[in-house]
Amino acid sequence: MNRGRKRPVSKVQSAQPAKATQADKSKSYPVTESIELLPFLIKSISGAGRNVIKSILAHGQVSVNGKSTTAYNMQLQPGDTITVSKERPQEKPPMEGLSIMFEDEHIIVVKKEAGLLSVSSDSGQENEVTAYRQLMAHVRLENAKNRIFIVHRLDRDTSGVMMFAKSEAVQQQLQNSWQDTVQERIYVALVEGAVKKEKGTITSWLKESKTLKMYSSFHANDGLHAVTHYKVLRTSKSFSLLEVQLETGRKNQIRVHMEDIGHPVVGDKKYGARTRIIGRLGLHARVLAFTHPITGKLVRFETDIPKLFLKPFQAPEQS
Repeated sequence: MNRGRKRPVSKVQSAQPAKATQADKSKSYPVTESIELLPFLIKSISGAGRNVIKSILAHGQVSVNGKSTTAYNMQLQPGDTITVSKERPQEKPPMEGLSIMFEDEHIIVVKKEAGLLSVSSDSGQENEVTAYRQLMAHVRLENAKNRIFIVHRLDRDTSGVMMFAKSEAVQQQLQNSWQDTVQERIYVALVEGAVKKEKGTITSWLKESKTLKMYSSFHANDGLHAVTHYKVLRTSKSFSLLEVQLETGRKNQIRVHMEDIGHPVVGDKKYGARTRIIGRLGLHARVLAFTHPITGKLVRFETDIPKLFLKPFQAPEQS
């Protein structure tokens, strides 16, 4: 992955002069002897001092055979072509509430912070900040035709691991085989009350009300089948920290199922919570493991439990 740099300037052929606009921005130098890069640049670039050349190199303005480098001691060989750009590569803007964990030509895996929308809301403004819009801008810095495609979503107030596709074909492949492709989808949930059963499974059929709130039906086939497994990681008189594994991935599934067992997710007023001890929803997508849609290899991405989720177990409880 080559974040923070635009694509290396292609090699300029001596027999075919580059277009004037390109020539104005870069210049190429043929290598005729075995030499390290920095001495070669000092020798080749007239009128520039050592510190200026080191700065040009440090800012990614030098390419060796079309590949950008900052390695001053790279060993050059006869036949190599060095291209020096007069402009610094375009810096990719910092992302808001988002960091890239993995990227290749087919997918992007990110860690999303609580408070950031995955995609625009129905009533969202045109310039609303979302994971989708930021990643679209990210891939288009390399090529204006690049796009990303939504594979799955996290609620605005849920943090954790998400994946996007970089082509419609990969998106469709992932969505059509989601149940088979995803090997692990593990969350941590900070919930209200002491969960007495060390582990358990919650099964229901989820439906959506006219007010867009999901709820459980316990009548077979009356809605979308949802299965949630949990185990207790920590517990106190007032709170429990659970590891939650999804067997199915329905809208608001964990939030509904936690309310069903009488232990709503902290901060989740919509589904019965009475506390906001950590100032956010107590739900984090910690692990996503899946079969890569192109390579067929199992890939696994894991994040730490947010420190805020441990806060209720560190402070002494009020009697």
